Amino acid sequence: MNLEGKSFLITGGTGSFGSTVCKYLLKNNVNEIRIFSRDENKQYQMRREIQDSRATFCIGDVRDYDSICDACNEIDYIFHAAALKQVPSCEFYPIEAVKTNVIGTENLLKAAISKSVQKVVLLSTDKAVYPINAMGISKSMMEKLMLAKSMQGVTNTKFCATRYGNVMCSRGSVIPLFVNQIKNNIPITITDPEMTRYLMTLDESVDLVMHAFLKGSKGDIFVQKSPACTLLDLATALKNIFNYGKKNEVIGTRHGEKLYESLLSREEMARVDDHGKFFRLPPDTRTLNYSKYYEEGKEISKEFTEYTSHNTERLNVAQIESLLLSLDFIKRALEK
Repeated sequence: MNLEGKSFLITGGTGSFGSTVCKYLLKNNVNEIRIFSRDENKQYQMRREIQDSRATFCIGDVRDYDSICDACNEIDYIFHAAALKQVPSCEFYPIEAVKTNVIGTENLLKAAISKSVQKVVLLSTDKAVYPINAMGISKSMMEKLMLAKSMQGVTNTKFCATRYGNVMCSRGSVIPLFVNQIKNNIPITITDPEMTRYLMTLDESVDLVMHAFLKGSKGDIFVQKSPACTLLDLATALKNIFNYGKKNEVIGTRHGEKLYESLLSREEMARVDDHGKFFRLPPDTRTLNYSKYYEEGKEISKEFTEYTSHNTERLNVAQIESLLLSLDFIKRALEK
């Protein structure tokens, strides 16, 4: 796709993903990248770091339809990354997760339609599959909103989405926590040594979103095939890298956490397309014919199983170390 002269909007654009994809887009001859977020200080810091006139900054909130609608003026494409992502905060304040992740997404979709945006790529999460916490439930509802808008056929705007697991070294993720504990000479706190999580770099998250951007049709959801590891192996790899000998502290599984995460349910695996490095989950094509929901069904072969951090490729400690040492965050931490 030729990006020359195109204008992009990134909601939640000052986050880890937003700043990374912004830098990626600036390597192309785009017209504008509009960063939309609530945090003026993060916008100030990002503006000083990027120093490119094509990157513009807009204070606003997806909860406010007027502000997001104004931000969509003369925009060709949108990456929707604005969200409440922390499981504990969403558990304590679930209505806030609804306001941002559900109502905020509805505002964005309506605004994109009203401004004739060509395509919107929404960022979802593995926690939307078989959700057990408020964050996952709100993200699952975000996906349903996207699918419903796509099925209704009332717009030429294309909506599609991506799901991914934990992005390594992103804000609020476990690797910066472990490194901080090592730097402060305190025990690494592990919830469950056998708990598994997907491993994905920030650059890979951009690759996934750009794949959806280039290949996605209405209602598609894309997933990257990612390796995983146990929390014990991750902690061991970090301790080896930093030559740290203090024993770990097992604190137990926190409220709202799973032993493993799923990127695709069993029912979804029965109808995915294999795109090599990615899975494409096509939308349900039953339209809004209610009889097909209530009177017709489709048998799913029992050979299918969900795609999880337990049954994906499992990295050993040496492989985890190699991956960690390739990350800028770890390289900077080793220099200090």
